Amino acid sequence: MADDRTDSAWGTFLELGDPADGPLHVRLARALRTAVTGGRIASGSALPPSRSLAADLGCSRWVVTEAYAQLVAEGYLEARSGSATRVRAGAVAAPEAGGAVAARWEPEFDLLPGVPDLRAFPRRRWAEAVREATATLEWAELGYPDAAGLARLRQRLAAYLVRGRGASLDARQLVVCAGTLDAVLRLCRALRAEGHTHVAVEDPGWSRLGATVRAAGLVPVPVPVDGDGLRVDLLRRARQVRSVIVAPAHQFPTGVVLAPARRAELVAWAREVDGLVLEDDYDAEFRYDRHPVGALQGMAPEHIVLMGSVSKTLSPALRIGWAVAPPRWSAVLGAEHVGGMPPPVIDQEAFARFLAAGAYDRHLRASRLRYKRRRDRLLAELAASLPGLPVSGAAAGFHLLLSLPDCSAAVVVEEAARRDVRLADLDDHRMVRTSDAVGRTLVLGYGNLADQAVPGAVRRLAEAV
Repeated sequence: MADDRTDSAWGTFLELGDPADGPLHVRLARALRTAVTGGRIASGSALPPSRSLAADLGCSRWVVTEAYAQLVAEGYLEARSGSATRVRAGAVAAPEAGGAVAARWEPEFDLLPGVPDLRAFPRRRWAEAVREATATLEWAELGYPDAAGLARLRQRLAAYLVRGRGASLDARQLVVCAGTLDAVLRLCRALRAEGHTHVAVEDPGWSRLGATVRAAGLVPVPVPVDGDGLRVDLLRRARQVRSVIVAPAHQFPTGVVLAPARRAELVAWAREVDGLVLEDDYDAEFRYDRHPVGALQGMAPEHIVLMGSVSKTLSPALRIGWAVAPPRWSAVLGAEHVGGMPPPVIDQEAFARFLAAGAYDRHLRASRLRYKRRRDRLLAELAASLPGLPVSGAAAGFHLLLSLPDCSAAVVVEEAARRDVRLADLDDHRMVRTSDAVGRTLVLGYGNLADQAVPGAVRRLAEAV
């Protein structure tokens, strides 16, 4: 049943025409009829009470009641005692199906990487934080936000990153962004203004990083990744490059950790070229079979920007991220002319309260346990249904790599789609591909896969293989 409060035609624009076009009640009936038949007032919508509409139009209530009565008689409206006057269901034919927006494919089993467990989003606690933020924000804070972010959130985040990630900073160096890509876009614009022309990116890597570098007017330069992480020796050969985007704690999609020797070598390179390392702290919070890896930024805070977000820990829908930059870059990063827009102030305040109450730490601990149990179950199912196939990158995060013996990953992705399973091919994350090589590696994400769905998903994956 429709609800007067949520399904209302109040505020609909009505073109009443000229007094020469007839009496006002006739012109009002004509305007309402046009709004109904044209789809501006939907079927089932409640019209304003006659007294309210008369006050809005500056006319007598009789004019409105006459117009309503005429449209009831014509079958466009229906009036019931004790209820609002509404547009009668079926009074106007529904629009053609061709005009509808196509629905996005939502497979039964979604193994796409990079999506956290959305079912576990702490709705109640987050709603409480939003209510508290709305009730306590000063009126001056409800204006246009500081481009660098809300001061309270910057202080809370700075304390969290020092404590939890081993970063070296104070709150003045931290800028709140709308996610990691927003931070990358701002930084690349600032780099371009400083004369940079190229930015190195990991290959394979997150494809949207390269696209963001291009959008800022710079050239992305792919640098290969091996079992120890970014090939810093090959980075040195790219003489035009003085900045690089790297995920040292958990590289996507390979899952490797930047080896200690490579970390030291990367820091040395940045100092030699007076360059900038953009550290994507991807999946750093989720470790299962090894000790946590501290942020690279703590080794050389004068040459490294630490970037992170809640997209993998809470939800990408929040669009809350941050960047910790050296002083010479943080001022530019938080300047309005660089572009970008911080998240809504109410959400920033809510996240500050979420951090202060310890809710974020509790959520991360629960998530680590949940993902580890799900990963262990996935590994067991893979071993049973696809015995002998090598698995890698499973020690952290919520995706892993599955190597195929004698078939193309691209073909398996297609076969799985026919079975209502969404998969990802590792080659889709490469910038440089060899024409003669056949990709044989799948990237399996299990973050947003329900525990009870794991066996069924693996069975269909095995059928596709």
